Amino acid sequence: MKMIVTDISQGDVRPSGGWGLSRPAIDLRALEQAVAGILEEVRRDGDVAVRKYSLLFDKTAPDPVELSLPEIEAGAAGVDEALQAAIRQAAANIRAFHLRQSSPEAVVETMPGVRCWRRSVAIEKVGLYIPGGTAPLFSTLLMLAIPATIAGCREIILCSPPDATGGLHPAILYAAKWVGVTRIFRVGGVQAIAAMAFGTAAIPRVDKIFGPGNQYVTCAKQLVQREGVAIDMPAGPSEVAVYADETARPAFVAADLLSQAEHGGDSHVLLVSTSAVLVDRVLEEVGRQVKGLPRAEIALRALAGSRAFIVRDDVQAMALLNEYAPEHLILACGEPERLAGAVINAGSVFLGHYSPESVGDYASGTNHVLPTNGHARAYSGVSVDSFVKKITFQELTRSGLVGIGSTVMRMAEAEGLDAHARAVGVRLEGPI
Repeated sequence: MKMIVTDISQGDVRPSGGWGLSRPAIDLRALEQAVAGILEEVRRDGDVAVRKYSLLFDKTAPDPVELSLPEIEAGAAGVDEALQAAIRQAAANIRAFHLRQSSPEAVVETMPGVRCWRRSVAIEKVGLYIPGGTAPLFSTLLMLAIPATIAGCREIILCSPPDATGGLHPAILYAAKWVGVTRIFRVGGVQAIAAMAFGTAAIPRVDKIFGPGNQYVTCAKQLVQREGVAIDMPAGPSEVAVYADETARPAFVAADLLSQAEHGGDSHVLLVSTSAVLVDRVLEEVGRQVKGLPRAEIALRALAGSRAFIVRDDVQAMALLNEYAPEHLILACGEPERLAGAVINAGSVFLGHYSPESVGDYASGTNHVLPTNGHARAYSGVSVDSFVKKITFQELTRSGLVGIGSTVMRMAEAEGLDAHARAVGVRLEGPI
């Protein structure tokens, strides 16, 4: 099994030449040019352009594009009882975790007579993009719609690409029905992002767009953000980093690497270990396990562009991992709780030998919509906060304004903004 292995165990903790941790690159200029053309056409021609590109890319363009309630219920009924139960259990865990993220904020009296507070207000209209194709990600729908409903979003719009018959996967429809999606549209790709960003006769404009997708969808989200439509975060191909010491089980680690590699040929996996022997055994296991995967060809393409590092100790390991800033980080080692305190940059962390990344993808309760491509240095994963705005309030009594007035007037005058100072002064000059 081909995977680049680099031994840095004899070098500095943080090598001056860098780690060599670059992800696979794409030609962004050509990509943006292609995507921008589709966005502009949908903005100009609306549903006509949406239909044109649906026929071009998905080979089908259902009419009407929106599913009716009877169609949703009929499609959802195609999910077998076992999968329905699994979706309900996952939804319950996700809801339980996200419910604790909502709490009232205290009123703070910053000085006598000056009261300040914040209030969370739901974003009214949100759009969820759920990929279809070879991997219909109904789990992502749970991850997005549940915090949206907890936040209190008034409209939750779903766009997902149709299959060859013009339908959507039954599990997507069951999940959507179960978690409270308000409207469902059978449209995918750049044209779906454009429709939600600009609005068409059939598909409403939203205030914020969420969800993963291929490089075209990701590019489209980033471009519409320049037009004033918010998005969840910059995102790219899936990735996982695993730190494995001598206590790790090679079969476990190999399975974790493959669980991300199978997402797509542009996915990225990183193995970091203090043991060269363990690295060899893990790569042997990967070669054995990949043979039994239906998506083996995809996984092998991803692994060919991925890396393994042999490090001196866990200090060097954590320095490397924080520099990489992975979407998912697995600490498959003897003292994961100790090392967890050293994590600075990561989307979601999995501790110990019995915490596979896939539990977070589906049902542990944490959100799996996470920053990739190094964006975990500055971004968090999706949460209830992603679906709300934090509005600040303040209320002053006259005595409060008397107490703070001279401070405000001096600062305003020093900045040359005399009308600001006057807005305070005029109140203090008037009758009580």
